[in-house]
Amino acid sequence: MHFELDRMTEGKFRQRHRLRRKDIKAVMAEMSEAMGFSFIDQDSDIDIAQTSKWTVLLDRDQIIGVYFKDRLFPTVRALLRKTPDTNYVTVDMGAVQFVVNGADIMSPGIVDADMRIRPEDIVWIRDEKNGRPIAVGTAIISGEEMRSGDRGKAVKNMHYVGDEIWDIG
Repeated sequence: MHFELDRMTEGKFRQRHRLRRKDIKAVMAEMSEAMGFSFIDQDSDIDIAQTSKWTVLLDRDQIIGVYFKDRLFPTVRALLRKTPDTNYVTVDMGAVQFVVNGADIMSPGIVDADMRIRPEDIVWIRDEKNGRPIAVGTAIISGEEMRSGDRGKAVKNMHYVGDEIWDIG
């Protein structure tokens, strides 16, 4: 099975090319503005490539960023490497199984959130017990509303542990 998986990942990236240093700096600035941190190191060799569905950023064949509708989102793998202290949404353990199956994040499952979050911000979802990233999404409501809300959607889930992006690498 491992051999089959390796063969499946070969050739998944099309139109792959290395970003120049000034382009890497621009991507870092874009992420810093969107999330208050950059998940890319300035001295990293970053490639941009196409999959059958997405434009992605690669660091040594690992997808660290994905573009959804012209917005760059960090992947869960990138967040596991470099976890920020901003733009987080913490969910209770009962919500985790739904989040990692692609469900949007509902207000009743949220136990904490960065108060600086505004609607449309890129956010990352972590579990209450370990504080580890499990998903990335777009805020529907503010961080303050997430903390006090007791009904409705709070975050649109864009990428999560176990989805296609995670499986590619």
